[in-house]
Amino acid sequence: MNEVDERWLERDGARVHYEVRRGTDGRTPLLLTHGFASSSTMWEATATALSSDRTVITWDIRGHGLTSCRLDPKEFTQAACLNDMRAILDECGVDRVALGGLSLGGYLSLALGVAHPDRLAALVLADTGPGYRREEGRARWNAFCESQASEFERRGLDALSSSPETRLGAHDAQGLALAARGILTQHDATVIEALSSIVAPTLVLVGELDRPFLLGSEYMAKRISSARLHVVVHAGHAANLDQPEEFNAVVSGFLSDID
Repeated sequence: MNEVDERWLERDGARVHYEVRRGTDGRTPLLLTHGFASSSTMWEATATALSSDRTVITWDIRGHGLTSCRLDPKEFTQAACLNDMRAILDECGVDRVALGGLSLGGYLSLALGVAHPDRLAALVLADTGPGYRREEGRARWNAFCESQASEFERRGLDALSSSPETRLGAHDAQGLALAARGILTQHDATVIEALSSIVAPTLVLVGELDRPFLLGSEYMAKRISSARLHVVVHAGHAANLDQPEEFNAVVSGFLSDID
């Protein structure tokens, strides 16, 4: 088992927590990003398994896990998260990377790959979607995000969902409320409209029981020319936790192919 190198990155008042598991040099490194109301802890088994032959980096999004920053809405944006991801890669000396994530983490990985294709070696998109093309869809989603923020402000951590990944790692209700309003929300159709421009090898995974994300996963797999779709049987929204052996084997095989 590779040792876990725990690190923090100081960024304009934010202290971003990340961990590095060093694997075989020459293999494509992997950056894994967790979902909303979860933390990098959700990737522990996956990162341990996949780092047997490559470097795997995990991190905590602002408002989540061990990452800390000022409780100011200006600190909680998708742009700030994408800059955090780039800064982590720079600190690790990684030029091109496989970007992987689940739910919000998948969307952030997709957004970073679209914004910086020169750094993208591959995508692993799990139980996620590409955003919304129409304003009506974004409005419904953003109303849901606002309801999530309000629930964390009203009920604290009792507002955490029953999905297994939300029970892993440290949480702060105020940070989660700010993240729901500023990071989880959608503002334009940039990402979904750029799907056809992605040329990097892409693996789309979705749990068979994760019905809200089945159509979005199929859509991404069709629009990204280099994508393949894998449905994880008997898995819900956290496919890597519900069926870890299958999830890890499929991702490992995909990354070996691109190596």
